[in-house]
Amino acid sequence: FFQKTLTAVKNWFTLFGWSKGQNPISIPYSLRRDVCKVQMTSSQEKVFKQSLGKDTKTVYDMLFHLSGQLLPGITSSQSLPLDPVERMLQLRWQHSTLLAFLKSQGAYLPHVMPEFLLEPDDYKKWIKVQTVLKVDVKNSDIFSDKHLFILEDSIFETMSKRAWTDVLLQVYKVFVLPRVSSCSITDLFSLESVQNMPRIKSEPLSSNIYSPYERTILTWLNKHYEKNRKTVWKDCQKGEVPPMRWIVNFDRDLLDGLVLAAQLAAYCPYLIATHFVRMYTTPRTPEQFLHNCLILVNAMHAVSLAIDIKV
Repeated sequence: FFQKTLTAVKNWFTLFGWSKGQNPISIPYSLRRDVCKVQMTSSQEKVFKQSLGKDTKTVYDMLFHLSGQLLPGITSSQSLPLDPVERMLQLRWQHSTLLAFLKSQGAYLPHVMPEFLLEPDDYKKWIKVQTVLKVDVKNSDIFSDKHLFILEDSIFETMSKRAWTDVLLQVYKVFVLPRVSSCSITDLFSLESVQNMPRIKSEPLSSNIYSPYERTILTWLNKHYEKNRKTVWKDCQKGEVPPMRWIVNFDRDLLDGLVLAAQLAAYCPYLIATHFVRMYTTPRTPEQFLHNCLILVNAMHAVSLAIDIKV
């Protein structure tokens, strides 16, 4: 699954991530390598042999093309210091700036450390500097991390590949997906089984509690629950098919786990036989509510949903 995701991400950004046509990338190798455009004289190249031409496209060019913004403090033709340690510190600062910028736009990257985006040799320099210098984290902006992850070479490569893939996925989420127009809410009710259900108004001023986007989610919950309740629980072990309901809030209507289970079953129907048939379809006691929610959480873990849920 992860390899298919990586391939899809690589193909999309190769084809559409750049301003002047295609630009083949490899994850994480070309992204780590082509991180800056370095201009040097021939004598300097003998000291620092990595020299990227003026036509080399960097991750910052990609971000500028997709978002129209340059990262704070980073120019489109950024150069690097020749000193290896200073160069590593500069790169790590740039990666930290990149992550902070994406998070400010709505990206979810709490698991990605700036050092995971470095080249392996630079990562080793970072570990050595952190270990040897013993800098006071309270008085330094550069060494501000509370946790130091020391990874073996093979583990680091795996982590770096995952980190760069997740960075690109979040770039896609915050800069590309918002341009895609969603289907109208009436389309969600096109099925015959839900045509008689009350509608949730999408007008901006129709609710002083929920935004139009939240009401779209409520519509989506209603659609999938009504469409799937008879399918999911036709062979239920602890009751009959749950009755039709109108879902109008995110607390009381979701407490029993049935609505969320119907949503998950719409995309992962194979979880019905292994998990959802064991749910109480008309739960009444706290123990039955807890039973349903535990099954729902186990189902999420079974499909590796990266959500930190505690029952």
